[in-house]
Amino acid sequence: MDIFGEEHYSVCHTSCSLPEEGITHTWPRFIPNSQEKPWEQNLKQRDEVLSEISELSQPIGVCKSRPLDLVFIIDSSRSVRPLEFTKVKTFVSQIIDTLDIGEADTRVAVVNYASTVKIEFHLQAYTDKQSLKQAVARITPLSTGTMSGLAIQTAMDEAFTVEAGARGTASSIPKVAIIVTDGRPQDQVNEVAARARASGIELYAVGVDRADMESLKMIASEPLDEHVFYVETYGVIEKLSSRFQETFCALDPCVLGTHQCQHVCISDGDGKHHCECSQGYTLNADKKTCSAIDKCALNTHGCEHICVNDRTGTGSYHCKCYEGYTLNEDRKSCSAQDKCALGTHGCQHICVNDRAGSYHCECYEGYTRNADKKTCSVRNKCALGSHGCQHICVSDGTESYHCDCHPGYTLSEDRKTCSAIEEARRLISTEDACGCEATLAFQERVSSDLERLNTKLDNILEKLQVNEYGQIHR
Repeated sequence: MDIFGEEHYSVCHTSCSLPEEGITHTWPRFIPNSQEKPWEQNLKQRDEVLSEISELSQPIGVCKSRPLDLVFIIDSSRSVRPLEFTKVKTFVSQIIDTLDIGEADTRVAVVNYASTVKIEFHLQAYTDKQSLKQAVARITPLSTGTMSGLAIQTAMDEAFTVEAGARGTASSIPKVAIIVTDGRPQDQVNEVAARARASGIELYAVGVDRADMESLKMIASEPLDEHVFYVETYGVIEKLSSRFQETFCALDPCVLGTHQCQHVCISDGDGKHHCECSQGYTLNADKKTCSAIDKCALNTHGCEHICVNDRTGTGSYHCKCYEGYTLNEDRKSCSAQDKCALGTHGCQHICVNDRAGSYHCECYEGYTRNADKKTCSVRNKCALGSHGCQHICVSDGTESYHCDCHPGYTLSEDRKTCSAIEEARRLISTEDACGCEATLAFQERVSSDLERLNTKLDNILEKLQVNEYGQIHR
């Protein structure tokens, strides 16, 4: 099989479409010479091609890696020479450089293995790129042996635990492992890898040089063409970092400005997003545009009495109170007004506070309240018939009146009843029936009384006219 055969290098197959639109790179397929090894013939040309692919395959635009719990499982058996192991560490550091590292973003751990397994650091150990890369640089090779199955089991049991810094299933953070090896596993890797995949760990297998392709396929998750990688030497493994950058990276439409959200774009990771609206607005059915919320109709306004939409198109509103109440400082609740104290009641005579901020008007004694419930008119007790006069009731104005008698009668001492004048004359005649002087005195008295009555009648009529005139022009 030639060095760029489909089965041996999974970065791209025979024809590889790169991220930049309109660019298609066709892989050269080299036929080995019977006297020369293919990798010796074409090492320089291969590295040039991979370098070109690395440059072209850099994500275009704004890229943000999705949060991951990422564990590198690296083979450091004796077959990996010191310089080659340095290349592996550079490869790991380059991938770290492409990620968003942090407590809430991607967390990284490294498992080092040969015949034994060593967890170099856990997921919770470092939360910034610089510290991570320094820790990777300090890793040293172990010994002989290639116990890939044991390494995967150890990662599953110890590295991908909540205690070690992995996030629980409720967080929906993907668990990813990248295993790098150059040999054939010396233990049963198939069953262990299957258990790891069943537990939710996504496995990538990177084979170098003498790595067994079938073993890589047994380790990796489906689809294999996206999870199995192979390079001939450690000298070009660093070129794979751009492919993992593309795998773990998503274009952010919110940053690119291609989201079409009317108000707010929220990045969800993996190149996904959703739109939200500013306060006072609701998202329309198209999931992009926004409409002002009628908070008064939704009954979410919090107004104690009345909610009034401002009709400004911004979903704003204000609170009002019922008549007799005033809006408190919180601009939502209401307190009863004392309109009587405020002097805004409109009562002509007396304002009486009722409960709940209401009131009513009353009139002074001798007055009656008019139909408008606010003004008052003088009450006419003569008209009401409650005066007690035997003959005539004469109103004197505000609540006062006096009694008078029909002609031929005179008012008694109780000032209400009347006595006939003939009866008075009879009484006088009885005292002095024959006395002319008595008769004259009686006549003069009657005349005087009649004049006095006439004078009173004139006064009464004059007062009535004055009172009537006052009522008309009030």
